[in-house]
Amino acid sequence: MELETVARGVAKGMLSESLPRRWTHVQAVAAKAKRISSLLGESEQPILVAAAWLHDVGYAPAIVSTGLHALDGARWLRDRRVHTRVVALVAYHSCARFEADELGLSEQLQNEFDDEQSPLRDALWYSDMTTGPDGQDFDVLQRLAEIRSRYGPEHVVTRFWSRAEPEIVAAVRRVEDRLAAV
Repeated sequence: MELETVARGVAKGMLSESLPRRWTHVQAVAAKAKRISSLLGESEQPILVAAAWLHDVGYAPAIVSTGLHALDGARWLRDRRVHTRVVALVAYHSCARFEADELGLSEQLQNEFDDEQSPLRDALWYSDMTTGPDGQDFDVLQRLAEIRSRYGPEHVVTRFWSRAEPEIVAAVRRVEDRLAAV
């Protein structure tokens, strides 16, 4: 069965009923990833879309373990023998290493998964960080402001985004530049 189809089915099964708002976000992220996938080589396109479908699976109540959704999701996917690159992209999506640091989980994340620094990773981050919680399109700075507003100034998520902002904005801008050049 096609990687994208399997990924969609897994995400739907884990998120659609237990976390419907998260499921709405994931569907929009995957649709955006599909739209921009032509920026990548043909062999990387299904990896991007599969990672987009699966990037937030670690929020599913049945999967939560450490509280770092990227790590929890990646471990769960690895245990199910999902494509290695998809798993690594999920593990590090949208600057998860900064959140891992805030939660004292950096060593676990780094020891278990590789951080792919590539146009494919940028495309996943772009798809996630320009999509709001209800599937709406946002500029990355609007999205970061929305996240800070939703979580409040003292929350770990707000703290890690303050540190991650330059890196995430740079990744999104690289994709925007590539899209503008097409």
